[in-house]
Amino acid sequence: TFAEPHQMKEIYNAEDIDKAQLAIAAFERDYGAKYPKAVKKITDDADVLLEYFRYPAEHWVHLRTTNPIESTFATVRLRTKVTKGPGSRAAGMAMAYKLIEAAQSRWRAINAPHLVALVRAGALFHKGKLLERPVDITPEPSPDSPVSEVA
Repeated sequence: TFAEPHQMKEIYNAEDIDKAQLAIAAFERDYGAKYPKAVKKITDDADVLLEYFRYPAEHWVHLRTTNPIESTFATVRLRTKVTKGPGSRAAGMAMAYKLIEAAQSRWRAINAPHLVALVRAGALFHKGKLLERPVDITPEPSPDSPVSEVA
């Protein structure tokens, strides 16, 4: 079998982006020789895989899951099987629309809805926390690094 499920979960359930990157490095070390294509996919797309760390920590639970999509379309799939298909494309679209519209009343509310407006406005988050200024994540120059003076 491929990687143990807990090793994959260590990546996407990491406490912060630093720990997630360490988990990816460990995954690469443990499975790179045996499953090079799979490991390459994870390492090459790590920035996309870990994109949710750029959002509020309260929203991570929503961003890490595909369950809303799966459960919504499970309802549509079940009804389509029970009715032996929708009959026509138009009837299928109408049935899917009404089923999804009805399902939305059971959807879980988003955590920290007050942060959605900030996300939409382009606010910057680092490790799940709102940054006051983008320089909050700029590393401090080390004392022995050369600093160029602007005249």
